[in-house]
Amino acid sequence: MDYRYTAFDLEAARLRELLPRLERIFHELLLVTDGDVEAALQHLERIGERYGWFDERFTVQDFHQWLERRGLIRTEPGAAGPKAVLSAAGERALRNQALETIFQGLRPDARGDHRTRHAGDHGERTSETRPWQFGDPTQSIDFGSSLRNAYARSGSFGLSQDDLEVYETEHNTSCATVLLLDISHSMILYGEDRITPAKRVALALCELVKSRYPKDTLDVVLFGDEAWQVPLAELPYVGVGPYHTNTRDGVRRAREILRRSKTWNRQILMITDGKPSALTEPDGTIYKNPNGLDRRIVNKTLEEAGQCRRLGIPITTFMLTKDPSLVSFVEQFTAENHGRAYYSSPDDISSFVLVDYVRNRRSRS
Repeated sequence: MDYRYTAFDLEAARLRELLPRLERIFHELLLVTDGDVEAALQHLERIGERYGWFDERFTVQDFHQWLERRGLIRTEPGAAGPKAVLSAAGERALRNQALETIFQGLRPDARGDHRTRHAGDHGERTSETRPWQFGDPTQSIDFGSSLRNAYARSGSFGLSQDDLEVYETEHNTSCATVLLLDISHSMILYGEDRITPAKRVALALCELVKSRYPKDTLDVVLFGDEAWQVPLAELPYVGVGPYHTNTRDGVRRAREILRRSKTWNRQILMITDGKPSALTEPDGTIYKNPNGLDRRIVNKTLEEAGQCRRLGIPITTFMLTKDPSLVSFVEQFTAENHGRAYYSSPDDISSFVLVDYVRNRRSRS
């Protein structure tokens, strides 16, 4: 065997190690800057100069060109001149990293398999078997086990009904999910960034559904003073506004989306850190009260939770605070809906949501 030796290129080896790290940090900065490529690169340059990532041999402009060559960003004209923006491939890469980041944080026993909790009549065959019952399809019969049962019973291979065994099957059901994302001002209040991990969850769920569960649907509804639906492609660019928290309008819009769904499996995942402080009046005006839990707003919000319960739509609330008054409200809200609630910090919210989505599916058959 012939071997060919060449000089070791130290700079090329350094870049091979550095570029994936820079890409991960760039994606994190995109979440913080609401998808602004130019701002993310400027932040990356400042950080890189501090830690020695960039020098005369490799600059942030070189990294910019590397992203362009990979098709992750593109340049488009703007009022102030050409501007770098994310491409479709770049948005997909951002979703992929969000999903990878969240799954790396899950406990080894918490990954789930997105299946119903009971065996079905049709679908994917498992390795387990059970005695045959009237109505089981003949194609599900495990003839090997059935013949062994016959021989053990009589010493021959004459089959009887009691010898028959069939394979268990599991069916993967489709699920319609609406992710409710709180974009009120409190999501960045007092210097604590709660919107970035919440957006990471939304991006990861989007990629999870697109890549692994194509029969599922995922819609995103933002809620502040009012609630509105946004396309999944706009998720990287979502930011917090000077809004109050109109939880009732968010749940109402999610319910309207799910009522149009053709699947029985429907759910709402709500990520919020604040008390309901706004209410849409019948004439369309917004009633606001940021001071305390206004009983009028609370009661209307609880009524909406009950509406969802009557339609069989569970709400899982992920509350990014443990304030006693807010915990009390969430407990009432969850009891009214017969849903679930988790209290977490921004560092934990991502794994909580993915565990709930992947494992806690409901099915009607």
